[in-house]
Amino acid sequence: MKYGLFMMPSHPPERNIYDAHQWDLRYLKLCDELGFDEAWIGEHFTSPWEPIPAPDLLIAQALMQTKRIKLGSGAHLLPFHHPAELAHRVAYLDHISQGRFLFGVGASGLPSDWALFDVDGNNGEHRDMTRESLDIILKIWANDGPFEYKGKYWNVSIPEPMYGTLEFFLRPYQQPHPPIGVASVSYKSPTLMIAGERGFIPMSLALNSDYCRSHWEAIEEGAQRTGRTPSRADWRLVRDVYVADTDEEARDLALNGMLGRVWHDYLLPLFREFDLMKVFKHDDEVPDDAVNIEYMADHLWLIGSPDTVAGKIRNLYGDVGGFGGLLMLVYDQSENNAAWDHSTHLLAEKVMPQVADLTGATAS
Repeated sequence: MKYGLFMMPSHPPERNIYDAHQWDLRYLKLCDELGFDEAWIGEHFTSPWEPIPAPDLLIAQALMQTKRIKLGSGAHLLPFHHPAELAHRVAYLDHISQGRFLFGVGASGLPSDWALFDVDGNNGEHRDMTRESLDIILKIWANDGPFEYKGKYWNVSIPEPMYGTLEFFLRPYQQPHPPIGVASVSYKSPTLMIAGERGFIPMSLALNSDYCRSHWEAIEEGAQRTGRTPSRADWRLVRDVYVADTDEEARDLALNGMLGRVWHDYLLPLFREFDLMKVFKHDDEVPDDAVNIEYMADHLWLIGSPDTVAGKIRNLYGDVGGFGGLLMLVYDQSENNAAWDHSTHLLAEKVMPQVADLTGATAS
């Protein structure tokens, strides 16, 4: 099983941007040293808890401070970028990475971001824009001559060479393009159907089993449209992890540290506003107000000693039918870096070797 990080990146609102950025770089360097396979860096514009509007800037710096870990946008929100501009930025970053870049894309899920960019997300415009943007980006990268694209949201024209020296030239380093990942949060995600249709890497927030299975159904539905057979080995599940020497210590550190604070102060209130509390529940009869951080620790978080966490990963694997990569959600742990670094060491050195046989390749 591959293992890596999903960095929103999340920092408490009182942390200044510079210190937050330095914390992310330090942690990416540690994970590179410990053999983590990949890290995906998020993009948001209007959330003080997720204060990174330009993941490619963090990735560019991290590439210079790491040696082997693959780094990806997780995700560039396509409705908020002109596809011709983003195609060039991504291709350039791919050359800098020399094969270590992953191109994660998403449609965006924050209504405040939709409002900022005047996108009608309530009626699905963000998903239509994502599809069109992907079409344009891939056509730009694949083209071997002039072409013109007239779309609903963007028009793009690659002209004939001009004045003897001016022409389109910047294609990605990885051919035909960097691996593309698709991230989504919604139930039976229409965005993940795109991953299935095109054979991209699907990434799912791993909440309850029904929610996760709905994501795989979306991937399969998309794949059927284009005659593909999706592989569970490509499927990444994103979940909270905290490992300590004992179960009791891990639970205390999770509940009373930044993991607990992020869910209590930011994520659970947001999911309540979005009317998505059902995706946390192991039983539909659980009342919404019973879903708190203690409930999350008991039913969803992968927390405990190395043996306990390895067992929880194995149980999750069985519950959803198999997957090929675990991505750990990462929050700014500046208040207790020592314990968090120890957790990271334990995950890489004591937990993942116990589940190395779980690849998703033979799951049904």
